[in-house]
Amino acid sequence: MLTKERSEVLRTPLTTTVPREYVHRAALSEVFLTGWHRNGPDSFTVSAQWPRDHCFYVSEYGMYDPLMLCETARQTFPLLAHAAYDMPFGYQLSWRDLRYEVDPAGLRITGTPAELELRVSCFDVRYRRSLPASIRMRIDVVRDGVPFAAVETEFGCHSPEVYHRLRAGRGDAAGMFLGAPAPSSPLPPGLVGRIRDHDVVLSPSGEIGRWRLRVNTAHPVLFDHPVDHVPGMVLLESVRQASHALNPSRGPALPLSMDVRFHRYVEFDAPCRIEAEALPGESAPGRHRLRVDCLQGDASAFSAVAEMADATAL
Repeated sequence: MLTKERSEVLRTPLTTTVPREYVHRAALSEVFLTGWHRNGPDSFTVSAQWPRDHCFYVSEYGMYDPLMLCETARQTFPLLAHAAYDMPFGYQLSWRDLRYEVDPAGLRITGTPAELELRVSCFDVRYRRSLPASIRMRIDVVRDGVPFAAVETEFGCHSPEVYHRLRAGRGDAAGMFLGAPAPSSPLPPGLVGRIRDHDVVLSPSGEIGRWRLRVNTAHPVLFDHPVDHVPGMVLLESVRQASHALNPSRGPALPLSMDVRFHRYVEFDAPCRIEAEALPGESAPGRHRLRVDCLQGDASAFSAVAEMADATAL
């Protein structure tokens, strides 16, 4: 016979994460989403939880890392593509663009993990043979009833056959991953706002404002599982680190907004240059803007404009 206490436990809703397969992660510890429900044909609410500390998206100065917001948005896309739009497993996603802006007041760390509500609207949904070919999402992020961040992003959704044609022989994740070159030498971690060599994604080039992208496929967060190209989150991290390297005297900075375009896949087997320049003007005291470009061969693979804020002044 159940005791009263045991009966109450069984009636209490239990929180868990969504299946890791839905967010394209291998490690359960890297799944930030905890649930979802549909509000309308293309409207959803997704719940998420941020840990108070993370091995890579480091919480410092009493603030969550804004790039954890980007990873949360990235996970939201495959979750809804699979669960709400019936995209089969085995399909590949390609990140096309990302824009976000965050109010630092919502990044404050308290005595418990941050519980988030993501209010998601999907639009410009394009179908091929009744399956999604691309989806654009607008995500308003709410914490304790207060909106504090907005994200807009678009992904393409590719069947295995289409992806094979797009990648032109480079779509074998296991083979490409295994054949990736060893990482180049890192910049000093303190120069890019990091503590460990392991977390540095830039290598010296000998030129001011220019670096080589450092690709460490052994990194357990940035490379959670084998892939056939450099993930978008590595490129976003390169923007943050380029900001620190470009202005080492400014001290710790948080990327409060980015406007990003992914132009092409960044391959493992060719050098990739990261170029950064400061942009004139300040949107507010203690904030600065920069532009970052990622070039592979003679083509632009990625570009971003970011606003950074002095973390110690927030």
